[in-house]
Amino acid sequence: MVVATLPDSSEILPAEKPPVEAAVVSAPSAESSSPETAPATVSAPAVVRSAAGSDEVLDECYVVDACVDRFLWTLYQRTPKEDAVKEQDQRKVTVKKKGKTVTVTRTVTRVVDEDFAWKDPKAAEHAGMSTMDYVIGGVDQSFKLKLFHLLLAAEQAGLSPGITSAFRDDYRQSIASGLKAANDRSYHGGSSRGGFGHGLAADVVSTSGDTRAQRQASSEILWKWIDTHGQDYGIGRPYLDHDPPHVAPIDGKEYADHHRGGTKSAGGDARKRNRAAVRGSHTAAKREGAKPKVMTAAR
Repeated sequence: MVVATLPDSSEILPAEKPPVEAAVVSAPSAESSSPETAPATVSAPAVVRSAAGSDEVLDECYVVDACVDRFLWTLYQRTPKEDAVKEQDQRKVTVKKKGKTVTVTRTVTRVVDEDFAWKDPKAAEHAGMSTMDYVIGGVDQSFKLKLFHLLLAAEQAGLSPGITSAFRDDYRQSIASGLKAANDRSYHGGSSRGGFGHGLAADVVSTSGDTRAQRQASSEILWKWIDTHGQDYGIGRPYLDHDPPHVAPIDGKEYADHHRGGTKSAGGDARKRNRAAVRGSHTAAKREGAKPKVMTAAR
């Protein structure tokens, strides 16, 4: 067994075994102290033999960083890039106003499927890079390693994770559609976040299913699995169902700013509850006999 320490990509694992026993990186157990600090253990390729479609990704790979990049790139390649977007059409219709028939123009919105597989290659070409170097190479090294461990563990759990988007620069963000941040403020790699090499977000879905509806159902299972196990690998979904595929490091600013309760201290919550209790007691004293109100958490 050979142990390599990440993220020093210059460290090369000696090829002491024949190519048939090539090195792969195994995911840490949930009991380990931290996926970020635990050393990457190199073992036999049987570690990922059960992973559908990715069991040969790490064969003959002796540089640990390259193994991680190739694994994530394979998950990206096998994932359909599909989304639902809103399109607006202008239509002329005849209506009656004050007893008269008039023709007016109305805007009709409909939801259609969009294949956005062309956007990353176009952005990579714009940046003068290969698509793999652009999409995977632009991700922050620490987050990339966490993402590798998370998705490898998901595969070993019988799921079929895939990546639809990783690094995105300002140009790529400008041609994105739907729910998105400002072009330079995306945590996927906007210039105000550090740009290339500092991407701190990825979009993950399931590739299991022959139809989009089936893949959507299996993606729901994957996202719930991430909600349950993601913290063991330092990753969570900041927006939950508002942007379900979006994952980010739980020690990052995006997760802290947007995850429910992510930045609130226990002491602060206690003080708020005490103030609310005092206000409630004064109100109850003034309105004797009134039924108490049921307070629920904001959603």
